[in-house]
Amino acid sequence: MLRKNIPYRFVLTVILVASFYLQPFAQGWDVPADKKAKNSYIKFDKATAKEGETVYTKNCQSCHGDIGKNNSLKSLKPIPPDLSSTKSQQLTDGELFYILNTGRMIMPSFNNVLSETDRWKVISYIRSFNNSYIQVLSKTDPTKSNLVKINLSYDSINSIVRVQVTASEKAGVVALKNSEIILFANRYFGKLQIDKTLRTDNDGIALFRFTKNLPGDKSGNVELIVKVNDDKYGEILSQSKLKIGVPTDKPSLTEKRAIWNVLLKAPIWLIITYTSGVLIFGVFLLFLLYGLFRIKKSGNN
Repeated sequence: MLRKNIPYRFVLTVILVASFYLQPFAQGWDVPADKKAKNSYIKFDKATAKEGETVYTKNCQSCHGDIGKNNSLKSLKPIPPDLSSTKSQQLTDGELFYILNTGRMIMPSFNNVLSETDRWKVISYIRSFNNSYIQVLSKTDPTKSNLVKINLSYDSINSIVRVQVTASEKAGVVALKNSEIILFANRYFGKLQIDKTLRTDNDGIALFRFTKNLPGDKSGNVELIVKVNDDKYGEILSQSKLKIGVPTDKPSLTEKRAIWNVLLKAPIWLIITYTSGVLIFGVFLLFLLYGLFRIKKSGNN
């Protein structure tokens, strides 16, 4: 009967497609070995757990619920796990950090939302529900981030932004090899990632392809943000301007009349509409009060 109404091949195709799309739900996280072995440079204690609870409540609680109470959002598929569960606590610190960083499907990425310190503090809060947890501290020294220098240059012929990352150690200047580099262009409503996430070569260099038609300011300057993640030096952010965009004489969002501006620069039609609405409501209110007064007077007579 099934073959007469619905072609057998069609049913088989639907099953294969469904299994393909549902496969990520059933599988665990495929965390690279180097990420799995990553540890926090912050010592987990009651203070960091308390700070992590604040970050968790703001960013994670809406889906994962209160840790230990198994009240995660059941309408989501897959259901977000209670992070006090045995399965979650069996994950290494590096795996939890990787999941926070990358995200997948309904799980968002917090790599560019939370600082590295805040991400580790969230994990500190998660670990506070595991009495048998023993922390292994990372060799990363966050104070060394002050030694890092980030240089940007632009190859206009090939439209390439060159990022070089070095550190001024006592023994001399060293290149940061195999460091993760993310390049952003600062926009009105957030940060626009340029090219994909790259890693530095042996000279501490990463080359990013840049879009030639990206608007800049009046002079063509574009504010670039470089985010470096290094196992030894930690997370480093750097901002600088390069004259690599299309010169654009675009007024600021608050320069002209707009709905989001102050009263003096609000659109005329909006001011008229609002004022008229207030006046009409005022007149109606006076008319209503006058009617009530007349009813009361008529009742007294």
